[in-house]
Amino acid sequence: MKRAASPSRVVNLGLLQTACSADPADNLRRTLAAAEAAARAGAQIICTQELFRSQYFCQCEDHQYFALAEAIPGPTTRAFQKLAKKHSVVIVASLFEKRAAGVYHNTAVIIDADGSLLGKYRKMHIPDDPFFYEKFYFTPGDLGFRSWDTRYGRIGVLICWDQWYPEAARLTAMSGAEILFYPTAIGWQPKEKAEYGVNQHGAWELIQRSHAVANGCFVASVNRIGLEQPIGGDGLEFWGQSFVAGTSGQILAKAPVAEEATLIVPVDLQKVDVTRTHWPFLRDRRIDAYGGLTQRLLDT
Repeated sequence: MKRAASPSRVVNLGLLQTACSADPADNLRRTLAAAEAAARAGAQIICTQELFRSQYFCQCEDHQYFALAEAIPGPTTRAFQKLAKKHSVVIVASLFEKRAAGVYHNTAVIIDADGSLLGKYRKMHIPDDPFFYEKFYFTPGDLGFRSWDTRYGRIGVLICWDQWYPEAARLTAMSGAEILFYPTAIGWQPKEKAEYGVNQHGAWELIQRSHAVANGCFVASVNRIGLEQPIGGDGLEFWGQSFVAGTSGQILAKAPVAEEATLIVPVDLQKVDVTRTHWPFLRDRRIDAYGGLTQRLLDT
């Protein structure tokens, strides 16, 4: 007897790729409008780009930018909760969190379709590179890697620099995530673009597609666009190209390089079970042999 096919579990993802101005209120207004438009177009799980309320201030170390931070819950969280409840959508929104005096985080809030705040994820890996001076602003996350049951599926959230770490993707998938969301702010230094640009973008896309393959899940990465020069100089040219990868790492949809766009991408969550059954990487992991992963380096 032929086995009956498993029923599909199609969910529409909405990825909001925008440019950011120097006006936080304007950025919030436009992002809320984009989220509302995505919901009206059928999106059920909507994700913003990283730190969408401002230009990417981590290009320098300047105490004035701590004024951009807000409490969670706070006004931005409440605005998205209201929108989520109105349209029955799940929202992942990336914020600059003021936890206490002197303690700030790069945080994503997860809001369910009834408007309830399910939880938050605090960015675990904090970079410190030219024009990405995040260690000056952000305390490393302390909530670990986890996932949340939403109305439309179980999702995990990681943020930007986290996307380069297979361990982060694996642990989040192990917690049951069917989709990994990566709010992101990444781009080129203009003077390096000609020499390194193609390889830099290719590596960024490839590593995230590999997380989809290794974990048999969907990956949704949401980046910003535009040249931002908050401190003058060459600034950073963000490369857009937000995308969704399927459970075999294939690109299901991709946004342009230099245009604002909202991607509405249907994904069938039933394919997570099918993929993990046919490519049983989770089953065949040698957990008895991985103790070295908790060390910085292995002695040779």
